[in-house]
Amino acid sequence: MPIENVTTTERSLSISQVAERTGLTTHALRYYERVGLMLERIDRASSSHRRYSEADVRWVIFITKLRSTTMSISRVLEYVNLARRGEETIPERLELLLIHRINVAAQLDEMTISLAAIDFKIATYQGRTPTE
Repeated sequence: MPIENVTTTERSLSISQVAERTGLTTHALRYYERVGLMLERIDRASSSHRRYSEADVRWVIFITKLRSTTMSISRVLEYVNLARRGEETIPERLELLLIHRINVAAQLDEMTISLAAIDFKIATYQGRTPTE
């Protein structure tokens, strides 16, 4: 179901449940909401507690993936603002993600080189002859 078609009745998860499912802290979830990283406004129960939908959880997981690949908060906000404007911004979102993907691939290359150096040092400490 597209995120835009979520109804209020589907919002049934507490902030603690979302934190558990996403691996984020409740503080981080409140921060995401406060700075505008959530695609839609998070509903509140009559008790004023936040209530999240499955679509909200999927969104949090996605933006967490962007953050874990070193996308800055400002760049994620740019993506969020484009997404809020609807399908007319798909080309801009695609370009943003393609550029980010290039950056992530470069980071992976650097990490692979760093891992090889670490493996070399481990092999040296273990008295083995490193293969490279």
